[in-house]
Amino acid sequence: MKRSALLLALPFLVACSEPPLPAAPLKLVRTLIVGADGTATPGAGRSYSGEVRARIETTLGFRIAGKIVERRADLGAAVKAGQVLARLDPADAGLQATQAEAQRALAAADLARSRDLKVKNFISAAALDARETAFKAAEAQAMLARNQASYTTLVADRNGVIGQVLAEPGQVVGVGQAVFRLAPDGDREIAIAIPEGEVSGFKLGQAARVTLWAAAGPGAQEPLGGTLREVSPVADPVTRTYAARVSLKGADPLLPLGMSATVSFPSGTSGAARLMVPLTSIFQQGNQPAVWKVGADGTVTLQRVTVAAYTDSGAVVSEGLAVGEQIVAAGVNLLTAGEKVRVAAAK
Repeated sequence: MKRSALLLALPFLVACSEPPLPAAPLKLVRTLIVGADGTATPGAGRSYSGEVRARIETTLGFRIAGKIVERRADLGAAVKAGQVLARLDPADAGLQATQAEAQRALAAADLARSRDLKVKNFISAAALDARETAFKAAEAQAMLARNQASYTTLVADRNGVIGQVLAEPGQVVGVGQAVFRLAPDGDREIAIAIPEGEVSGFKLGQAARVTLWAAAGPGAQEPLGGTLREVSPVADPVTRTYAARVSLKGADPLLPLGMSATVSFPSGTSGAARLMVPLTSIFQQGNQPAVWKVGADGTVTLQRVTVAAYTDSGAVVSEGLAVGEQIVAAGVNLLTAGEKVRVAAAK
């Protein structure tokens, strides 16, 4: 009897037992291969756009004030040393020179009379000395006035190219006010701007490769070698970038100014290898940045890294990663160490 009751109750016990819970699905993550994906390229390949500039740029202006009546040089014109660039109205300077010459002539006549009188002992030696001094002062003033009159003509002091015109005929300019900006023939450089997040890693004398945009395409010439010659210690107040100059080796001294170029630094910003990874792949553990590495079995482990700089393009990692490693590219705050994940297929 008891056995029959047990057999009858068994189906009810089986029906009341709960089914086993299904296994939690693995999280789907997007990953990248360090140094292989377009979003993670070696930091040594970073490049900057720039333009060709003369190493020395001279500002030209008149040595006296006046009204410009003629401008003979235009923007981009090639000029020679001694070539006339502009003229001021010479009327006032000419009148001053005439006045000074008249004063010199008067002092010379007065000195001649004083010398005759001294021979006859009609004046003292002190009086003659005074006439001598007055004549020298008037002569010096006349020479100065003649020089001032010649300053109404502005000439180029060396061969070069007019890079900027800063005044026009009819304009009244002051002493030394800039009228032209001259780029002398000679050494050419590339002017670039370095973001504030990257400037600390650059060193003067660092090797660079320069590619001119006009020379790009099939059959283009080899990139020019260069060195980082100068980095401004002060950031531009508008762009917040630091102006830098890269000197060229073996470049044509008459290379057209303003030509666009790309400057890359093959050696990176230091001797250590640097890699660029997306900002979304950085997991901040306190003050220590890290990334999630994905193993062959799909298990994630936290790897601490050293970030040399944060830029708009990503984070520059100098230590902790190697080319070819697989890391999580996004969703790093949702993972835990030792967790297994599914890697999303590349689109």
